Amino acid sequence: MDNIAIKVDGLSKQYRIGARQERYKTLRESIAQAFAAPVRRLTSIVRDQRNDSTGASRGTPGSDSHIWALRDVSLEIKRGAVVGIIGRNGAGKSTLLKILSRITEPTEGYADIHGRVGSLLEVGTGFHPELTGRENIYLNGAVLGMRHADIQRKFDEIVAFAEVEKFIDTPVKHYSSGMYLRLAFAVAAHLEPEILLVDEVLAVGDVAFQKKCMGKMGDVSREGRTVLLVSHNMGAIASLCEQVVWLDGGRVCAIGDANSTISNYLSKFSQGALQVKSNAAIDVTHVALRRASGEETTTFNPGDPITIEIRFFARKRIVKPYMWISVSGQTGPLFAANMFIDGQRPEALEGEAVITCAFKSVPLLPQSYTISMAMRDHTRSNCLFEPQELTMFHVVGKLADYGMAGERADIMGQNSIPLVIPYEWRFPDGSIRPVKIDSAGGNHDA
Repeated sequence: MDNIAIKVDGLSKQYRIGARQERYKTLRESIAQAFAAPVRRLTSIVRDQRNDSTGASRGTPGSDSHIWALRDVSLEIKRGAVVGIIGRNGAGKSTLLKILSRITEPTEGYADIHGRVGSLLEVGTGFHPELTGRENIYLNGAVLGMRHADIQRKFDEIVAFAEVEKFIDTPVKHYSSGMYLRLAFAVAAHLEPEILLVDEVLAVGDVAFQKKCMGKMGDVSREGRTVLLVSHNMGAIASLCEQVVWLDGGRVCAIGDANSTISNYLSKFSQGALQVKSNAAIDVTHVALRRASGEETTTFNPGDPITIEIRFFARKRIVKPYMWISVSGQTGPLFAANMFIDGQRPEALEGEAVITCAFKSVPLLPQSYTISMAMRDHTRSNCLFEPQELTMFHVVGKLADYGMAGERADIMGQNSIPLVIPYEWRFPDGSIRPVKIDSAGGNHDA
């Protein structure tokens, strides 16, 4: 057990749907309720006994008015491990972190935490709005059990990271959401918790701050501290985490190494994610993405070939249509196959038909991408299929395995322009350094 940072056994959390929030009570109301409590308890016992004799329902917690956010979750996380938690919205990810942070209590089971915990679950969690940024740094450090001298030693580094020097003596209730987040993350990451819990910190803030967060979490993990990261950014999870826990419907669906677990998760939930609009002339009945082996998938590695297979049903004979397919990333369109440009067209589409487009090598960074398509008739004036997204795919993997050996390749790759065209550097000493994504994972230094 000395090597275990977190042990979760049979953890379940139930919430009541539509539970009313209680208002604050006056002193008179509290005293009156205290005197009335014995009478209410006696009445409840009599009612329960009557229900037992008649078989009436008591409205058990398993009824429709309750929902299980977590159900029978068990796992162990070793000290120094960096673990990602993935799943769709409502899977129970944030609930798990709130229980581990001791913000909420489980309904069943338990969670043992061995070490000092720092958490960033929501913007400014743990901050007092009336206190200044300076005061909140010291308050959070004290809550973590740190000595005043240790907080003082880290103070300048925290303020510099958060970029709030001018406002450090201003009450945080006057901070913008971005300032709030920067300071909250800086405190959580710099005050040396033995276990760091982070929930979707990359979902807020600008790109520059996201990169700083990624870099800092990488530094924390290299220092041997335990990190649990909840994120919908699969690239961030893949680059930072060795192990991934996949939650679905409040239960553990899988626990395994990052790349294979992410690949299985994306393959399950990407299919059919986009709705295709048809028109009177032609329908798209199925879109499949295939590896070089022919296997259908939605996850690829950097540099892999990608074959796009589109199945149509043409309600009438369509002669020599023009078609184009484009691939877009988070920065916009990246590349395309366009029959207007290359001069290639099918002779005709009639009834059921299949067109495939095989991109021989796709040198993309680990991010998510969408595929769009459109079609016009042989006159180029009539739209047979309006431009729209058909499906999506994901590129995963550590860039160091594909020839990109920069110190921060995986971190920077999440928000960089994703298409890597082969290029080369020439240095003053005469050396030439070619760079490209190699699907075979070669070394590209000359």
